[in-house]
Amino acid sequence: MRRSLLGVAVGLAVASMGMKPALADQFTVADIEVEGLQRVSAGTVFSAFPVGIGEQVDETELSSAIKALFRTGLFTDIEASRDGDVLILSVRERPSISSIEIEGNKAIETDMLMEALAGAGLQEGQVFRRATLERLELEILRSYIAQGRYNARVKATAEELPRNRVAIRLDINEGDVAAIQHINIIGNRDFSEEELLDLFELETTSWWNSITNADKYARERLSGDLESLRSFYLDRGYLDFSVESSQVSISPDKRQVFIAIAINEGEQYTISDIKLRGNLVVGEEELRKLIPVKPGDVFSRARMTAISEALAFRLGKEGYAFANVNAVPEPADDHTASVTFFVDPGKRAYVRRVNFEGNVSTRDEVLRQEMTQMEGGVASSDRIEFSKTRLERLGFFKSVNVETVPVPGTDDLVDVNYTVEEQPTGSLSASIGFSQDSGIILGASVSENNFFGSGKRVSFGVNASDSVKSANVSYLNPYYTVDGVSRGFSVFARETDYEEEDISSYLLDEYGGRLTFGYPTDSITRLSFGLGYTRSNIKAGLYTAQEVREFMAEEGSSFDNYFLFGTWRRSTLNRGVLPTDGFSHSLSLDVAVPGSDLTFYKLTHKTDFYFPISDDQRWVLRARTEIGYGDGYGDRTQMPFYEHFYSGGYGSVRGYEANSLGLRATNSQYDLSDPDPFGGNLLTEGGLELITPTPFAGDTRSMRTSVFLDAGQVFDTERGYDPELGEIRLSAGIGFQWITAVGPLAFSLAQPLNDKPGDKTQVFQFSLGQTF
Repeated sequence: MRRSLLGVAVGLAVASMGMKPALADQFTVADIEVEGLQRVSAGTVFSAFPVGIGEQVDETELSSAIKALFRTGLFTDIEASRDGDVLILSVRERPSISSIEIEGNKAIETDMLMEALAGAGLQEGQVFRRATLERLELEILRSYIAQGRYNARVKATAEELPRNRVAIRLDINEGDVAAIQHINIIGNRDFSEEELLDLFELETTSWWNSITNADKYARERLSGDLESLRSFYLDRGYLDFSVESSQVSISPDKRQVFIAIAINEGEQYTISDIKLRGNLVVGEEELRKLIPVKPGDVFSRARMTAISEALAFRLGKEGYAFANVNAVPEPADDHTASVTFFVDPGKRAYVRRVNFEGNVSTRDEVLRQEMTQMEGGVASSDRIEFSKTRLERLGFFKSVNVETVPVPGTDDLVDVNYTVEEQPTGSLSASIGFSQDSGIILGASVSENNFFGSGKRVSFGVNASDSVKSANVSYLNPYYTVDGVSRGFSVFARETDYEEEDISSYLLDEYGGRLTFGYPTDSITRLSFGLGYTRSNIKAGLYTAQEVREFMAEEGSSFDNYFLFGTWRRSTLNRGVLPTDGFSHSLSLDVAVPGSDLTFYKLTHKTDFYFPISDDQRWVLRARTEIGYGDGYGDRTQMPFYEHFYSGGYGSVRGYEANSLGLRATNSQYDLSDPDPFGGNLLTEGGLELITPTPFAGDTRSMRTSVFLDAGQVFDTERGYDPELGEIRLSAGIGFQWITAVGPLAFSLAQPLNDKPGDKTQVFQFSLGQTF
């Protein structure tokens, strides 16, 4: 006969009263049976029930065992009974969740809500606990309140279904975000409320702020604004500044918010003394050079933090990779503060390994060639960072990140891990475009800057326009030797119709090749040099200028010239395309050496400076110059006319037609049109640009707007047109460049400032290309 022993309710009641239940006769459990199971397995019950077959138990021990089983949360009711020596557990399972449905949410995505439910144990197929649902309902409501939605409502319901299941439904009324009606700052003395509110991300309601949501209250945004306020005062020497309170009041309809912030400015502190303490490692005199403040200066927490970072970086150069420098101010009653920099260099660290991740195509050896931080050497922070910079300059990677990781079990070894994200380095393309200088442009090219992951550059290209038809092949090995000597070669063939370039009427056919070597003299400077050969053929036309015919009569029409050339370039530009910081200098010399049909030289010097005038580098001042000079030597008194410099047009002096500046050629007797430009042997150009943020454009890496002043002229000292300041042409205007997905776009609107009769002006100039 079955005999009921006790249920969980009885056991809990007895325990709660502090009473000891009456002991029944103990019995030995011969077997355990479980009744009422639907989804929970018997094995789960036996593993949680601390009574086994063969054990002797009484009612007290069974009460404790049932409580343990109840704590699993799987059952709403448990009762124990016995049939002879067989222990029978009758259980009632909690219902399972059949489905979860969420309605009315927009501000918080359904997936995020489902993740929150799952994290709390409310998920389809899981056991349902009503208390958990009620608690989560409150948490979701709090999330909406944190967004400023004070009139939000969340209602959770659980519908019972057959087979002990429930369907959960969350009905959400998100309400509206309360708008900030007023922000009041109390206690400010030295700074106006308007100046302080300019620091805030939160703003009071207006038609524009309603569109941008700047007037929508959120607790996190207020916390950020209070931190900005605190930083503002600490960076200006107010060491005793504090936010006394911040109160947020809500209108009865919960649609408007009023914020009151009480502050205590305190007094402004100046620096009385600067001390260095700790194990300095580097000489104190050298470290003090990195501290650009002196007694009497206003204290600034931001400057102290920047100085601490500079000191730690300096120690990092000596291998103290984990150096720690803290600036501690000691305020005095006279509102001065003595600042002490406590230096803890730690132990000098050495590099165990330099590791690379993410370079699927590029070989490790290509990356190692750029390393200035060597394995086994002292871990130098500047060498580690400069190695990262060198990897970025390769152009093979979309991003480069570096991490210095301590080696487990040691206190003086680190691994340097570079993580790269590769980007395409080659192209197979055809192109069509148009420019005012060259008309319709057709081309095709194959290039690979990282040939089979070796770091070598190979290219082949053909182009055709109204004025130029060309083909070229080039190859460059940037690490021909391990110390960075490069070697490359190129061959080319080009046919130019200068009449189509608005220059004197003649055809020039050229083909040749060059062999180049390069050598880095330091991290930002490189020397390139080599030799080349060019075959040039000139063909006169009916309207060829007299100067061309005279040259051909004296020198002939075909020339074999042998060149020696060299280039010195020094660059700290931060980008290869549309840079915003740094400079570039280059000086190049091409010499047609003795033994050539024509002996001459061309010398060119270029500079390009970028000066950021805002911290985000969206406002930049650019200055550029270019000077070129050429002449003959030996028994030659002049350089060939087809090697002349030209000036004017986009990329030169905007506002004037391309190649139009300088002396003009003398027309032949058959040519009654205006004389064409003839260039000259002396080029002078320069320009100033103010690069500004492009309205409604956030990507400054591919888009640029500028206001410019251009100046330039080309002179011909061989024909008596010597340099004069009054002959320099000036123009001013605005320019725009955009590296689009379908090709580069550039245009300018320029107004010539001192054009003279005969000058060819052009206000609007542009270039457009499309790549397939």
